[in-house]
Amino acid sequence: MILRTIALLFALTAAAHAQPQRPPAADATFQKFVAELWKDAQAKGITRKTFDLAFAGVTPDPRVIGLTTRQPEQAKPMGAYVASLASPQRAAMGQRKEAEWRSLFDQVEKRFKVERWVILAIWGMETSYGSMKDKWDPIRSLASLAYAKYRDNYFRDELLLALKILQEERMPREQFVSSWAGAMGQTQFMPKNFMDYAVDFSGDGKRDIWGNVPDAIGSTGNYLSKEGWKHSLPWGFEVSVPQGFDYRKSRAAFDEWTKLGVKRADGRAYPAAGDGVLFFPTGVPGPAFIITENYHVLREYNNSDAYAISIGHLADRMRGGAPIKAEWPKQNTTLPRDDRIALQKRLAELGYDVKLFNGPITFEQRDFIRAEQVKLGTLPDGHASAALLDKMGIKRK
Repeated sequence: MILRTIALLFALTAAAHAQPQRPPAADATFQKFVAELWKDAQAKGITRKTFDLAFAGVTPDPRVIGLTTRQPEQAKPMGAYVASLASPQRAAMGQRKEAEWRSLFDQVEKRFKVERWVILAIWGMETSYGSMKDKWDPIRSLASLAYAKYRDNYFRDELLLALKILQEERMPREQFVSSWAGAMGQTQFMPKNFMDYAVDFSGDGKRDIWGNVPDAIGSTGNYLSKEGWKHSLPWGFEVSVPQGFDYRKSRAAFDEWTKLGVKRADGRAYPAAGDGVLFFPTGVPGPAFIITENYHVLREYNNSDAYAISIGHLADRMRGGAPIKAEWPKQNTTLPRDDRIALQKRLAELGYDVKLFNGPITFEQRDFIRAEQVKLGTLPDGHASAALLDKMGIKRK
């Protein structure tokens, strides 16, 4: 699920975190946008009463568009980002929350076959285990993004689903709150995720991911389960590669990685069966990981490598795992979104099978990058770097 981490941005500034009083009237172009939206809302079963209640006094929020350029996982070096989010303090708090809600996690694990530590990591990452309260109006935020045509039709579709939630869940308008980008509840579901995955785990007849911890935790377990989470399979693990390793190799079964001399940093054996992808999130030198199918599920929750690594590592730390051993680069090695899109377009021009030009680099695209790095005579670690763009003649923003 894309855009989950951006919910953290509301904590960056107290001024942006507070929701002001809505101005009494919207400008003419926004009114036209709302009028056109009504046609789609009506077709999806939204009543005029719900629609008018939702948009009473709503105007575009200029703060929202400004925040789209300040994604926290790209604002600092990845190592610093992972260290701050998977901190010992957050891990210790997660252990205390697990003890407090142990019976609940027993039930969630039994029903959805998702380990508690992963759910706890998401809960801790998104809202500090429910202590950070949403204060934004999801209708205004989503309408602002859709009105500005940010990310094509994504936010318009989410806005229509938010209206459906408001109507079907009989949410009091003043209690319908979200992050600045419309992510809702203690584990930050976008409206579509709520419609698809939210469950009434407490059995009180409502799906309340805002104030009901069992519903929030159960819904998160349901989300991960339906996205394909494999119980007892690690999300991944840090590894070291041997001297003379052929960096063109990116995919193999666990037993083959063992034969190739790629060792787990914690000294443990690989799982008995399965396969994984060799991943250098900041390039070489820097930490290396073998990631599994479960890593891709975490990326589905939020399409960010920094986020997925932080969630996985925080879950490991709660279980007593060690810190990441290899040293992260001090500088930020993550390309801006526009540069990654430019790289994706160039790869497509070169004949590689790239169809989405949206910024997140897939692992298939990392293999394409390896092929280009071989042609350029550089180390084929699959990392999209500024130096790579320069060598490929791609103009950076």
